[in-house]
Amino acid sequence: MSNNKTKLFTEFVAPTTQEWLDKIEVDLKGADFQKRLVWRTNEGFNVQPFYRREDLKDLKAVDSLPGEFPFVRGNKKDNNLWFVRQDIDAEDAKAANAKALDVLNKGVDSIGFKIPGKSLSKEFVATLLDGIQPQAVELNFKTCQRHCVELAEILVAYFKEKSYPLAELKGSINFDPIEKILKKGKDVSPVLAFAKPLVEALQELPGYRCINVNTVSLNNAGAYIYQELGYALAWGAEYLNVLTEAGVEPTEAAKRIKFNMGVSDNYFMEIAKFRAARLLWAQIVKQYEPKCDCACQMHVCAITSEYNQTLFDSYVNLLRSQTEAMSAALANVDSIIVTPFDKPYETPTEFAERIARNQQLLLKEEAHFDKLVDVAGGSYTIEHLTDAIAKEGWKLFLAVEEAGGFLAEALKGNIVNVVNASNDKRHAAAATRREFILGTNQFPNFTETSDGKQPVSCACCCATATHEAGDLPTLNKERLASEFETLRLSTEKAAKQPVAFMLTIGNLAMRQARAQFSCNFLAAAGYKVMDNLGFKTVEEGVDAALKAKADIVVICSSDDEYAEYAIPAFQYLAGRAMYVVAGAPACMEDLKAAGIENFIHVKSNQLETLRAYNAKLGI
Repeated sequence: MSNNKTKLFTEFVAPTTQEWLDKIEVDLKGADFQKRLVWRTNEGFNVQPFYRREDLKDLKAVDSLPGEFPFVRGNKKDNNLWFVRQDIDAEDAKAANAKALDVLNKGVDSIGFKIPGKSLSKEFVATLLDGIQPQAVELNFKTCQRHCVELAEILVAYFKEKSYPLAELKGSINFDPIEKILKKGKDVSPVLAFAKPLVEALQELPGYRCINVNTVSLNNAGAYIYQELGYALAWGAEYLNVLTEAGVEPTEAAKRIKFNMGVSDNYFMEIAKFRAARLLWAQIVKQYEPKCDCACQMHVCAITSEYNQTLFDSYVNLLRSQTEAMSAALANVDSIIVTPFDKPYETPTEFAERIARNQQLLLKEEAHFDKLVDVAGGSYTIEHLTDAIAKEGWKLFLAVEEAGGFLAEALKGNIVNVVNASNDKRHAAAATRREFILGTNQFPNFTETSDGKQPVSCACCCATATHEAGDLPTLNKERLASEFETLRLSTEKAAKQPVAFMLTIGNLAMRQARAQFSCNFLAAAGYKVMDNLGFKTVEEGVDAALKAKADIVVICSSDDEYAEYAIPAFQYLAGRAMYVVAGAPACMEDLKAAGIENFIHVKSNQLETLRAYNAKLGI
């Protein structure tokens, strides 16, 4: 058998990298390889169209094993199990308890309770956890930062009273004052003094992590992937310093830190991000000389992004969150929260929450993602991306450290300013369709209406005087699609839905392509678009447009034919509707000289163009 295998493989000569490149150049037929096939990431490095074994020869982490330092291949050796988590608002303890018991019977094995600080008491917690077996479920709690130590003491007392095996219990308390600084713009750094007492309060619960790094806030504010990675490392290092300087032993300090990170829809890059995060965090903790390598493990709860979710065509959010959950699962995270698809416009319904749960259960029960350890390991592309993004994240981490650390940079407003600048860049990219939002700025649903849906904003569960906004800048959590949604909602409120009529004429292929482009472009504003099979004369097309009561007439033809058709159509229309040329023909200046003002093409700023059209239409 082995001889046959050897003979089989020797029959094929492995092509060299240069041979592959030569073949690609032939197939490109003279097109620029760098422009066509090399992807320049937002993280600042290039991604080649293919990788080979030789590209990994200098990567040391490739030789590491799952469950072993530096944990790039995951913390587990024999499976890829993760907790399926669902968060529950616990305004009413009894109602939250009933909901928790219900979802625990539907596949969830991790619960997150958001408890108002004013409600916290022994009786409240006892009611909340009634009937829940904490040794079988990961329990996570979030409350007012100043009440976290009290919550820890109540939990320990409750578990001891119930005689639960304390050493076996797993969960977390979300203590993270720095997140409040970033989100509320108020200096709450004195609250960091509670970090050590919180760790001490949980001494009898070794499986509970209580110092959290919530970079999901940065993700939901539009941070680039390398920024979330670099800031996560600096944020975590800040808490390590706080704890060790307060006298907490380094091993104990590291084992109490948990990372809650976002997941965007950049599939392979997100897999690489989590792998790189474990690699770099292990190196950071190692410098504190912990008693065991297990203290170097990074424990991550991955939360699918809200930033790229949309109000219109909201079921597309299911596609986004599914690929995000897949990235997180393949990257061997410890728990996952899938954000319900309807969160941009309402409190998630029972249906939306059920779908969110089932998205993870499908990955486990149908796709068996929980059976294989580091399935991405050895992939030439993902290994390269892991190394490349690790380098960029490490650069940012070092820059923050050299500037005085994450807390100092947060108090200066620098972290928020950098992330908000990234958000602005991404909104600008979306406006020009350099960043696609499926169903919003690209391929919108032509006939969809909002049906009364309105964007919602999230409020803090403990909005007391101590959490009022301060003088520091705050994270801008405006979703990527928000400006397009505002535009489309304003169009819906108009007395008449604008009608955009495609005057297709001339070259068949070009007129169809430009009509399709124009329909997608204009439908993003909520206009009714009317495509056509083509007209023999511009007069025939204009008459048909006016008969259809068009507010906008878009002439769709080839660049060469615009010199023949564009001006006569414009003159025949005679201002009875807005006139638009689809494309940027060589004769554009001549058309402008004739009085034609409106052109739409691939380089147009779609958002600004549509805003201008709405203004002209009186919307």
